Amino acid sequence: MNRRVYLAAVGSATLTGLAGCTALGDIGEQVFEPSEYDIGMSRNEFLPDEYEATVGETVVWKNTSEADHTITAVERSLPEGASYFSTGDYPDQETATEAWHNHRGGRLGTRETFEHTFEVPGTYRYICEPHVRGGMVGTVIVTE
Repeated sequence: MNRRVYLAAVGSATLTGLAGCTALGDIGEQVFEPSEYDIGMSRNEFLPDEYEATVGETVVWKNTSEADHTITAVERSLPEGASYFSTGDYPDQETATEAWHNHRGGRLGTRETFEHTFEVPGTYRYICEPHVRGGMVGTVIVTE
């Protein structure tokens, strides 16, 4: 009899613990106030993946996941006269990509933010270098 009572207690404690883990995951997502950032990051996507901004607006990305990410502008997509942007402040996409692959340069860790001010109207595409093959791409559309 004591064995059954013990197993029931352990089983109940385990289920309670697992339920707590699930609830904590939900609570963790709520810790971030939307006013702290414009674009968040899940394990393999930008949230939202398309964001509208106006000229002169500073867009803030926040790593809201447990994975490391980058924000790496796709250089060929930048409007004429636009500044290149990437975590790590690299001057171009090739350098940003090499930095990530050589020593995880430009790494945006959990809870870290990155911001960029858009001065030229147009469509800006960017990727997360370590997760681009999984489809982690985003777009900022800047209007006057």
